[in-house]
Amino acid sequence: MNVAENIKKIRLQKGINQDVISDALGVDVSVISNIENGKRELKVKELEIIAKCLQEDVLYLLTFPERYIPASEIYPKEDEPVEAILQIKLRKDKKEQVLKLVFGKNDLEILNK
Repeated sequence: MNVAENIKKIRLQKGINQDVISDALGVDVSVISNIENGKRELKVKELEIIAKCLQEDVLYLLTFPERYIPASEIYPKEDEPVEAILQIKLRKDKKEQVLKLVFGKNDLEILNK
């Protein structure tokens, strides 16, 4: 993982020139060039400012090209109900057979509700 390379790639993809970042950091454009080429270390505060200029999270600059997605956005909480809708079109002669397979003998109870 090379953060400096990631910054350069993201900047170029977005069509943002080094002047924008250098202005935000209050440094000369040559400093940005040195950062992107690995000739100068990047400070955490600078990383935050660069992320803001690129309209990205700091984490994305670290994980590029992958995007970090919090588990809470992927998996529902255990106590949250999960809604699932299942629609199956069956011939009448297969309906009862499938209902017994899916619901066991409780299918009559479910159908009456």
